[in-house]
Amino acid sequence: MGSKLSGRDLIKLGFPKNNAVNIALGQIHRYRKKEKKSTILEEAKQVLLAPEKYKNHGTWGKLAEELTVPVRVQMQKLSGQSAPFSVFGEDVIDERAKQQLYDALKLPVAVQGALMPDAHSGYGLPIGGVLATDHAVIPYGVGVDIGCRMSMSVFDIPASYMTGKSDKLKGILQDHTKFGMKETHDKKMDHEIFSHPGFSDIPLVRKLLDKAYRQLGTSGGGNHFVEFGFATITETIPGSKLPPGEYLALLSHSGSRGLGAAIARHYTYLATKQCPLPDHVKHLAWLDMDTHDGQEYWTAMNLAGDYAKACHDNIHYRVASALGRRISFTVGNHHNFAWKETVNGKPCIVHRKGATPAGQGQLGIIPGSMTAPGYIVKGLGNPESLRSASHGAGRVFSRKACKERFTRHDMKKILKTKGVTLIGGNVDEAPMAYKDIGKVMQLQDELVQVLGTFTPVIVRMNS
Repeated sequence: MGSKLSGRDLIKLGFPKNNAVNIALGQIHRYRKKEKKSTILEEAKQVLLAPEKYKNHGTWGKLAEELTVPVRVQMQKLSGQSAPFSVFGEDVIDERAKQQLYDALKLPVAVQGALMPDAHSGYGLPIGGVLATDHAVIPYGVGVDIGCRMSMSVFDIPASYMTGKSDKLKGILQDHTKFGMKETHDKKMDHEIFSHPGFSDIPLVRKLLDKAYRQLGTSGGGNHFVEFGFATITETIPGSKLPPGEYLALLSHSGSRGLGAAIARHYTYLATKQCPLPDHVKHLAWLDMDTHDGQEYWTAMNLAGDYAKACHDNIHYRVASALGRRISFTVGNHHNFAWKETVNGKPCIVHRKGATPAGQGQLGIIPGSMTAPGYIVKGLGNPESLRSASHGAGRVFSRKACKERFTRHDMKKILKTKGVTLIGGNVDEAPMAYKDIGKVMQLQDELVQVLGTFTPVIVRMNS
Protein backbone atom coordinates (compact mmCIF):
# COMPACT_ATOMS: atom_id res chain seq x y z
CA MET A 1 0.00 0.00 0.00
CA GLY A 2 1.06 3.61 -0.64
CA SER A 3 1.18 4.31 3.13
CA LYS A 4 4.19 1.93 3.43
CA LEU A 5 6.17 3.73 0.76
CA SER A 6 9.39 5.27 2.12
CA GLY A 7 11.91 7.86 1.08
CA ARG A 8 14.37 5.05 0.43
CA ASP A 9 12.03 3.70 -2.27
CA LEU A 10 12.06 7.07 -4.02
CA ILE A 11 15.84 7.44 -3.75
CA LYS A 12 16.20 4.02 -5.39
CA LEU A 13 14.22 5.43 -8.34
CA GLY A 14 16.82 8.15 -8.68
CA PHE A 15 15.26 10.99 -6.68
CA PRO A 16 17.81 13.48 -5.33
CA LYS A 17 18.42 13.34 -1.60
CA ASN A 18 16.76 16.69 -0.91
CA ASN A 19 13.35 18.23 -0.23
CA ALA A 20 11.89 16.57 -3.35
CA VAL A 21 11.65 13.32 -1.38
CA ASN A 22 9.79 15.01 1.47
CA ILE A 23 7.37 16.72 -0.92
CA ALA A 24 6.70 13.46 -2.77
CA LEU A 25 6.02 11.58 0.47
CA GLY A 26 3.78 14.39 1.72
CA GLN A 27 1.67 14.45 -1.44
CA ILE A 28 1.40 10.64 -1.56
CA HIS A 29 0.38 10.41 2.08
CA ARG A 30 -2.15 13.24 1.71
CA TYR A 31 -3.82 12.15 -1.51
CA ARG A 32 -2.78 8.66 -2.64
CA LYS A 33 -2.08 6.56 0.45
CA LYS A 34 -4.82 3.99 -0.29
CA GLU A 35 -3.35 3.05 -3.67
CA LYS A 36 -0.90 0.26 -4.47
CA LYS A 37 2.75 0.99 -3.81
CA SER A 38 3.77 -0.25 -7.27
CA THR A 39 1.32 2.11 -8.98
CA ILE A 40 2.55 5.09 -7.00
CA LEU A 41 6.21 4.29 -7.67
CA GLU A 42 5.60 3.97 -11.40
CA GLU A 43 3.89 7.38 -11.48
CA ALA A 44 6.65 8.92 -9.36
CA LYS A 45 9.22 7.58 -11.81
CA GLN A 46 7.43 9.25 -14.73
CA VAL A 47 7.42 12.55 -12.84
CA LEU A 48 11.15 12.23 -12.20
CA LEU A 49 11.84 11.53 -15.89
CA ALA A 50 9.67 14.36 -17.27
CA PRO A 51 8.63 16.78 -14.51
CA GLU A 52 7.61 19.49 -16.97
CA LYS A 53 4.70 17.29 -18.11
CA TYR A 54 3.24 17.31 -14.60
CA LYS A 55 3.12 21.05 -14.05
CA ASN A 56 -0.21 21.95 -12.35
CA HIS A 57 -1.05 18.26 -11.81
CA GLY A 58 -3.15 17.85 -8.66
CA THR A 59 -0.92 15.26 -6.97
CA TRP A 60 2.41 15.67 -8.71
CA GLY A 61 2.51 19.37 -9.64
CA LYS A 62 4.19 20.42 -6.40
CA LEU A 63 6.84 17.70 -6.85
CA ALA A 64 7.39 18.67 -10.49
CA GLU A 65 7.95 22.24 -9.35
CA GLU A 66 10.57 21.11 -6.82
CA LEU A 67 12.38 19.12 -9.51
CA THR A 68 12.48 22.06 -11.94
CA VAL A 69 12.18 25.46 -10.24
CA PRO A 70 12.07 24.75 -6.49
CA VAL A 71 10.42 27.16 -4.07
CA ARG A 72 12.98 28.47 -1.64
CA VAL A 73 11.79 28.97 1.93
CA GLN A 74 13.32 31.81 3.91
CA MET A 75 12.28 33.92 6.89
CA GLN A 76 10.56 37.06 5.65
CA LYS A 77 11.32 40.45 7.19
CA LEU A 78 8.94 43.37 7.42
CA SER A 79 9.87 46.55 5.64
CA GLY A 80 10.83 49.59 7.67
CA GLN A 81 8.45 51.70 5.63
CA SER A 82 4.71 51.19 5.14
CA ALA A 83 3.00 51.04 1.77
CA PRO A 84 0.60 53.98 1.18
CA PHE A 85 -2.87 53.69 2.71
CA SER A 86 -6.13 55.48 3.53
CA VAL A 87 -8.41 55.13 6.55
CA PHE A 88 -12.09 56.03 6.30
CA GLY A 89 -13.81 56.80 9.60
CA GLU A 90 -10.67 56.73 11.71
CA ASP A 91 -12.49 57.92 14.84
CA VAL A 92 -14.84 54.90 14.89
CA ILE A 93 -12.17 52.24 14.32
CA ASP A 94 -10.39 50.52 17.22
CA GLU A 95 -6.62 50.85 17.53
CA ARG A 96 -5.95 47.13 17.19
CA ALA A 97 -7.60 47.04 13.75
CA LYS A 98 -5.51 50.00 12.64
CA GLN A 99 -2.33 48.32 13.91
CA GLN A 100 -3.17 45.15 11.99
CA LEU A 101 -3.41 47.17 8.78
CA TYR A 102 -0.15 49.02 9.57
CA ASP A 103 1.60 45.67 10.05
CA ALA A 104 0.22 44.34 6.76
CA LEU A 105 1.45 47.47 4.96
CA LYS A 106 5.02 46.54 5.95
CA LEU A 107 4.95 43.21 4.14
CA PRO A 108 7.51 43.19 1.33
CA VAL A 109 4.70 42.32 -1.10
CA ALA A 110 2.36 45.16 0.04
CA VAL A 111 1.52 47.81 -2.57
CA GLN A 112 -1.37 49.80 -1.06
CA GLY A 113 -3.97 49.44 1.70
CA ALA A 114 -7.20 50.87 3.02
CA LEU A 115 -9.42 50.53 6.07
CA MET A 116 -13.21 50.83 5.90
CA PRO A 117 -15.32 52.60 8.57
CA ASP A 118 -16.82 49.31 9.81
CA ALA A 119 -13.37 47.90 10.55
CA HIS A 120 -12.51 45.87 13.64
CA SER A 121 -9.70 43.47 14.51
CA GLY A 122 -9.50 39.95 13.11
CA TYR A 123 -6.82 37.43 12.15
CA GLY A 124 -4.25 38.53 9.61
CA LEU A 125 -5.95 41.47 7.94
CA PRO A 126 -8.51 43.27 10.09
CA ILE A 127 -12.17 42.90 9.17
CA GLY A 128 -12.82 45.86 6.88
CA GLY A 129 -9.24 45.75 5.63
CA VAL A 130 -8.24 46.02 1.96
CA LEU A 131 -4.72 45.19 0.79
CA ALA A 132 -3.18 45.18 -2.67
CA THR A 133 -0.12 42.95 -3.06
CA ASP A 134 2.46 42.32 -5.75
CA HIS A 135 1.96 38.88 -7.29
CA ALA A 136 1.11 37.26 -3.94
CA VAL A 137 -2.11 36.00 -2.39
CA ILE A 138 -2.65 35.88 1.39
CA PRO A 139 -5.18 33.18 2.39
CA TYR A 140 -5.96 34.99 5.65
CA GLY A 141 -6.26 38.21 3.67
CA VAL A 142 -9.27 36.55 2.07
CA GLY A 143 -10.51 34.95 5.28
CA VAL A 144 -11.74 31.56 6.41
CA ASP A 145 -15.21 32.00 4.92
CA ILE A 146 -14.08 32.40 1.31
CA GLY A 147 -16.66 34.14 -0.85
CA CYS A 148 -18.85 35.21 2.08
CA ARG A 149 -21.36 37.44 0.32
CA MET A 150 -24.63 39.35 0.33
CA SER A 151 -27.52 38.64 -2.02
CA MET A 152 -30.80 40.58 -2.25
CA SER A 153 -33.72 39.55 -4.44
CA VAL A 154 -36.58 41.96 -5.02
CA PHE A 155 -40.08 40.84 -6.00
CA ASP A 156 -42.57 42.90 -8.01
CA ILE A 157 -44.82 42.81 -4.94
CA PRO A 158 -45.65 45.92 -2.91
CA ALA A 159 -44.22 46.07 0.61
CA SER A 160 -47.78 46.22 1.93
CA TYR A 161 -48.04 42.51 1.02
CA MET A 162 -46.24 41.77 4.29
CA THR A 163 -49.17 43.12 6.30
CA GLY A 164 -51.16 40.10 7.38
CA LYS A 165 -48.75 37.67 5.69
CA SER A 166 -46.17 37.45 8.46
CA ASP A 167 -47.15 33.91 9.47
CA LYS A 168 -46.83 32.68 5.89
CA LEU A 169 -43.46 34.37 5.39
CA LYS A 170 -42.18 33.16 8.75
CA GLY A 171 -43.21 29.61 7.83
CA ILE A 172 -41.37 29.83 4.51
CA LEU A 173 -38.13 30.79 6.25
CA GLN A 174 -38.57 28.08 8.87
CA ASP A 175 -39.26 25.36 6.30
CA HIS A 176 -37.01 26.33 3.40
CA THR A 177 -33.80 27.67 4.97
CA LYS A 178 -31.16 25.63 6.78
CA PHE A 179 -28.39 26.81 9.09
CA GLY A 180 -25.30 25.64 10.91
CA MET A 181 -23.27 22.45 10.84
CA LYS A 182 -26.07 19.88 11.02
CA GLU A 183 -29.03 21.17 9.00
CA THR A 184 -29.31 20.22 5.32
CA HIS A 185 -32.23 20.13 2.90
CA ASP A 186 -34.09 16.83 2.59
CA LYS A 187 -34.42 17.39 -1.14
CA LYS A 188 -30.97 17.99 -2.60
CA MET A 189 -30.53 19.85 -5.89
CA ASP A 190 -27.86 19.58 -8.55
CA HIS A 191 -26.02 22.64 -9.84
CA GLU A 192 -23.56 23.36 -12.63
CA ILE A 193 -20.98 24.33 -9.99
CA PHE A 194 -20.36 20.64 -9.33
CA SER A 195 -18.95 20.23 -12.85
CA HIS A 196 -16.25 22.82 -12.11
CA PRO A 197 -12.85 21.32 -13.03
CA GLY A 198 -11.50 22.16 -9.58
CA PHE A 199 -13.63 19.37 -8.12
CA SER A 200 -11.75 16.86 -10.26
CA ASP A 201 -8.32 18.46 -10.68
CA ILE A 202 -7.49 19.44 -7.09
CA PRO A 203 -7.30 16.41 -4.75
CA LEU A 204 -8.21 18.40 -1.62
CA VAL A 205 -11.29 19.88 -3.30
CA ARG A 206 -12.26 16.50 -4.77
CA LYS A 207 -12.58 15.14 -1.22
CA LEU A 208 -14.94 18.00 -0.35
CA LEU A 209 -17.39 17.40 -3.19
CA ASP A 210 -19.86 15.31 -1.17
CA LYS A 211 -19.94 17.87 1.65
CA ALA A 212 -20.42 20.69 -0.84
CA TYR A 213 -23.32 18.82 -2.45
CA ARG A 214 -24.99 18.25 0.94
CA GLN A 215 -24.57 21.87 2.04
CA LEU A 216 -25.74 23.55 -1.16
CA GLY A 217 -28.44 26.09 -0.34
CA THR A 218 -27.62 26.24 3.38
CA SER A 219 -26.24 29.05 5.53
CA GLY A 220 -23.59 29.13 8.24
CA GLY A 221 -23.84 30.19 11.85
CA GLY A 222 -22.67 33.40 13.51
CA ASN A 223 -23.89 36.51 11.70
CA HIS A 224 -25.27 34.66 8.68
CA PHE A 225 -28.97 35.12 7.97
CA VAL A 226 -31.86 34.95 5.52
CA GLU A 227 -34.54 37.58 6.02
CA PHE A 228 -37.69 39.00 4.51
CA GLY A 229 -38.10 42.75 4.50
CA PHE A 230 -38.89 45.56 2.16
CA ALA A 231 -36.63 47.29 -0.32
CA THR A 232 -37.13 51.03 -0.66
CA ILE A 233 -35.76 51.93 -4.09
CA THR A 234 -35.04 55.64 -4.37
CA GLU A 235 -32.92 55.62 -7.54
CA THR A 236 -33.28 53.46 -10.65
CA ILE A 237 -31.24 50.28 -10.22
CA PRO A 238 -29.24 49.32 -13.33
CA GLY A 239 -30.59 46.07 -14.77
CA SER A 240 -33.95 46.43 -13.00
CA LYS A 241 -37.27 47.29 -14.62
CA LEU A 242 -38.88 48.23 -11.31
CA PRO A 243 -39.56 51.95 -10.79
CA PRO A 244 -38.68 53.60 -7.47
CA GLY A 245 -40.96 52.40 -4.67
CA GLU A 246 -41.25 49.89 -1.82
CA TYR A 247 -41.18 46.16 -2.61
CA LEU A 248 -41.04 42.82 -0.83
CA ALA A 249 -37.43 41.61 -0.78
CA LEU A 250 -35.27 38.76 0.46
CA LEU A 251 -31.76 39.31 1.80
CA SER A 252 -29.20 36.60 2.60
CA HIS A 253 -25.71 36.61 4.08
CA SER A 254 -23.54 33.50 3.99
CA GLY A 255 -20.43 32.03 2.40
CA SER A 256 -18.83 28.87 1.03
CA ARG A 257 -19.58 26.70 4.06
CA GLY A 258 -17.33 23.68 4.83
CA LEU A 259 -15.77 23.79 1.37
CA GLY A 260 -14.30 27.26 1.83
CA ALA A 261 -13.23 26.63 5.41
CA ALA A 262 -11.24 23.52 4.45
CA ILE A 263 -9.58 25.33 1.54
CA ALA A 264 -8.65 28.25 3.81
CA ARG A 265 -7.13 25.99 6.48
CA HIS A 266 -5.09 23.93 4.01
CA TYR A 267 -3.55 26.78 2.05
CA THR A 268 -2.97 28.93 5.12
CA TYR A 269 -0.89 26.06 6.50
CA LEU A 270 1.09 25.85 3.25
CA ALA A 271 1.62 29.62 3.24
CA THR A 272 2.99 29.64 6.79
CA LYS A 273 5.47 26.88 5.85
CA GLN A 274 6.63 28.58 2.65
CA CYS A 275 6.62 32.13 3.94
CA PRO A 276 7.56 32.20 7.63
CA LEU A 277 6.95 35.60 9.24
CA PRO A 278 7.47 37.10 12.71
CA ASP A 279 4.88 35.77 15.18
CA HIS A 280 2.76 38.93 15.37
CA VAL A 281 2.12 38.83 11.60
CA LYS A 282 2.28 35.07 10.96
CA HIS A 283 -1.34 35.01 9.72
CA LEU A 284 -0.29 37.26 6.83
CA ALA A 285 1.81 34.54 5.20
CA TRP A 286 1.38 34.57 1.44
CA LEU A 287 1.65 32.26 -1.55
CA ASP A 288 3.60 33.41 -4.58
CA MET A 289 1.31 33.43 -7.61
CA ASP A 290 4.10 31.86 -9.70
CA THR A 291 4.14 28.72 -7.53
CA HIS A 292 2.07 25.57 -7.80
CA ASP A 293 0.40 26.21 -4.44
CA GLY A 294 -0.34 29.83 -5.30
CA GLN A 295 -2.03 28.88 -8.56
CA GLU A 296 -3.89 25.99 -6.94
CA TYR A 297 -5.18 28.20 -4.13
CA TRP A 298 -6.33 30.77 -6.68
CA THR A 299 -8.35 28.13 -8.51
CA ALA A 300 -9.76 26.72 -5.27
CA MET A 301 -10.59 30.20 -3.94
CA ASN A 302 -12.50 31.11 -7.09
CA LEU A 303 -14.34 27.79 -6.96
CA ALA A 304 -15.33 28.50 -3.34
CA GLY A 305 -16.57 31.95 -4.38
CA ASP A 306 -18.65 30.47 -7.20
CA TYR A 307 -20.01 27.87 -4.77
CA ALA A 308 -21.00 30.59 -2.29
CA LYS A 309 -22.98 32.34 -5.03
CA ALA A 310 -24.57 29.02 -5.98
CA CYS A 311 -25.69 28.60 -2.36
CA HIS A 312 -27.35 32.01 -2.35
CA ASP A 313 -28.98 31.37 -5.72
CA ASN A 314 -30.34 28.09 -4.39
CA ILE A 315 -31.66 29.71 -1.20
CA HIS A 316 -33.45 32.40 -3.18
CA TYR A 317 -34.85 29.86 -5.64
CA ARG A 318 -36.25 27.72 -2.83
CA VAL A 319 -37.82 30.69 -1.04
CA ALA A 320 -39.26 32.18 -4.24
CA SER A 321 -40.73 28.79 -5.18
CA ALA A 322 -42.37 28.48 -1.77
CA LEU A 323 -43.71 32.01 -2.12
CA GLY A 324 -45.01 31.17 -5.57
CA ARG A 325 -43.64 34.34 -7.15
CA ARG A 326 -40.82 35.14 -9.55
CA ILE A 327 -37.83 37.25 -8.57
CA SER A 328 -37.72 40.58 -10.40
CA PHE A 329 -34.00 41.20 -9.95
CA THR A 330 -31.10 40.24 -7.69
CA VAL A 331 -28.08 42.21 -6.50
CA GLY A 332 -25.14 40.48 -4.81
CA ASN A 333 -21.46 40.77 -3.98
CA HIS A 334 -18.62 38.97 -2.22
CA HIS A 335 -16.94 40.67 0.72
CA ASN A 336 -14.30 38.02 1.61
CA PHE A 337 -12.29 37.48 -1.55
CA ALA A 338 -9.29 38.48 -3.67
CA TRP A 339 -9.34 39.88 -7.19
CA LYS A 340 -6.76 40.59 -9.90
CA GLU A 341 -6.96 44.35 -10.38
CA THR A 342 -4.75 47.21 -11.53
CA VAL A 343 -3.61 49.65 -8.84
CA ASN A 344 -1.86 52.81 -10.04
CA GLY A 345 -1.05 51.07 -13.31
CA LYS A 346 0.38 47.99 -11.60
CA PRO A 347 -1.25 44.50 -11.78
CA CYS A 348 -2.04 43.48 -8.20
CA ILE A 349 -3.94 41.02 -6.08
CA VAL A 350 -6.52 43.04 -4.12
CA HIS A 351 -7.71 41.35 -0.92
CA ARG A 352 -11.01 42.50 0.57
CA LYS A 353 -11.56 40.94 3.97
CA GLY A 354 -14.93 42.19 5.08
CA ALA A 355 -15.09 44.88 2.40
CA THR A 356 -17.50 45.44 -0.49
CA PRO A 357 -16.17 45.91 -4.04
CA ALA A 358 -17.10 49.45 -5.09
CA GLY A 359 -15.73 49.93 -8.58
CA GLN A 360 -17.29 52.62 -10.75
CA GLY A 361 -20.96 51.68 -11.24
CA GLN A 362 -20.61 48.37 -9.39
CA LEU A 363 -23.72 47.36 -7.43
CA GLY A 364 -23.58 46.00 -3.89
CA ILE A 365 -25.39 45.49 -0.60
CA ILE A 366 -24.16 46.85 2.74
CA PRO A 367 -26.27 45.43 5.62
CA GLY A 368 -26.88 47.06 8.99
CA SER A 369 -28.14 44.70 11.69
CA MET A 370 -31.32 42.73 12.33
CA THR A 371 -33.05 45.98 13.37
CA ALA A 372 -31.19 48.48 11.16
CA PRO A 373 -31.51 49.03 7.42
CA GLY A 374 -29.11 47.75 4.82
CA TYR A 375 -28.10 49.87 1.83
CA ILE A 376 -28.28 49.19 -1.90
CA VAL A 377 -25.24 50.97 -3.31
CA LYS A 378 -23.41 51.78 -6.52
CA GLY A 379 -19.65 52.13 -6.35
CA LEU A 380 -17.91 55.40 -7.17
CA GLY A 381 -14.58 53.74 -7.99
CA ASN A 382 -12.54 55.75 -5.47
CA PRO A 383 -8.87 54.74 -5.88
CA GLU A 384 -8.04 55.86 -2.31
CA SER A 385 -10.17 53.00 -0.93
CA LEU A 386 -8.90 50.62 -3.62
CA ARG A 387 -12.43 50.85 -5.05
CA SER A 388 -13.92 49.36 -1.88
CA ALA A 389 -16.51 50.17 0.79
CA SER A 390 -17.60 48.70 4.12
CA HIS A 391 -19.27 45.28 4.24
CA GLY A 392 -21.68 46.25 7.01
CA ALA A 393 -21.98 48.35 10.14
CA GLY A 394 -19.08 46.66 11.93
CA ARG A 395 -18.98 45.42 15.49
CA VAL A 396 -18.73 47.58 18.60
CA PHE A 397 -18.73 44.57 20.95
CA SER A 398 -17.16 41.16 20.38
CA ARG A 399 -19.26 38.01 20.62
CA LYS A 400 -17.86 37.35 24.09
CA ALA A 401 -18.60 40.90 25.22
CA CYS A 402 -22.19 40.60 23.97
CA LYS A 403 -22.77 37.49 26.06
CA GLU A 404 -21.41 39.28 29.11
CA ARG A 405 -23.30 42.55 28.59
CA PHE A 406 -26.68 41.60 27.12
CA THR A 407 -29.48 39.15 27.84
CA ARG A 408 -31.97 37.60 25.48
CA HIS A 409 -34.59 39.77 27.21
CA ASP A 410 -32.62 42.88 26.22
CA MET A 411 -32.54 41.70 22.63
CA LYS A 412 -36.24 40.81 22.52
CA LYS A 413 -37.16 44.24 23.85
CA ILE A 414 -35.35 45.99 21.00
CA LEU A 415 -36.74 43.57 18.40
CA LYS A 416 -40.27 44.28 19.62
CA THR A 417 -39.69 48.04 19.51
CA LYS A 418 -38.47 47.77 15.90
CA GLY A 419 -41.23 45.35 14.86
CA VAL A 420 -38.80 42.60 13.87
CA THR A 421 -39.54 38.88 14.20
CA LEU A 422 -36.46 36.74 14.90
CA ILE A 423 -36.27 33.00 14.26
CA GLY A 424 -33.20 31.55 15.98
CA GLY A 425 -30.33 33.90 16.68
CA ASN A 426 -28.31 34.49 19.85
CA VAL A 427 -27.25 37.47 21.94
CA ASP A 428 -23.81 37.55 20.29
CA GLU A 429 -25.64 38.95 17.25
CA ALA A 430 -27.79 41.39 19.24
CA PRO A 431 -28.44 44.68 17.41
CA MET A 432 -26.50 46.47 20.15
CA ALA A 433 -23.33 44.65 19.02
CA TYR A 434 -23.06 46.85 15.93
CA LYS A 435 -22.06 50.38 15.04
CA ASP A 436 -24.60 52.91 13.79
CA ILE A 437 -24.96 51.98 10.11
CA GLY A 438 -26.21 55.49 9.30
CA LYS A 439 -22.97 57.00 10.58
CA VAL A 440 -20.90 54.37 8.80
CA MET A 441 -22.61 55.24 5.52
CA GLN A 442 -21.95 58.96 6.07
CA LEU A 443 -18.26 58.17 6.53
CA GLN A 444 -18.09 56.56 3.10
CA ASP A 445 -20.22 58.87 0.98
CA GLU A 446 -17.20 59.38 -1.28
CA LEU A 447 -17.01 55.61 -1.88
CA VAL A 448 -20.59 54.66 -2.81
CA GLN A 449 -23.87 56.20 -3.97
CA VAL A 450 -27.00 54.98 -2.16
CA LEU A 451 -29.75 53.73 -4.48
CA GLY A 452 -32.09 52.43 -1.82
CA THR A 453 -32.43 50.57 1.47
CA PHE A 454 -33.53 47.20 2.78
CA THR A 455 -35.48 47.09 6.06
CA PRO A 456 -35.56 43.68 7.80
CA VAL A 457 -38.91 42.43 9.13
CA ILE A 458 -38.58 38.64 9.58
CA VAL A 459 -35.06 37.39 10.32
CA ARG A 460 -33.90 33.76 10.33
CA MET A 461 -30.54 32.84 11.87
CA ASN A 462 -28.84 29.78 13.32
CA SER A 463 -30.19 28.80 16.72
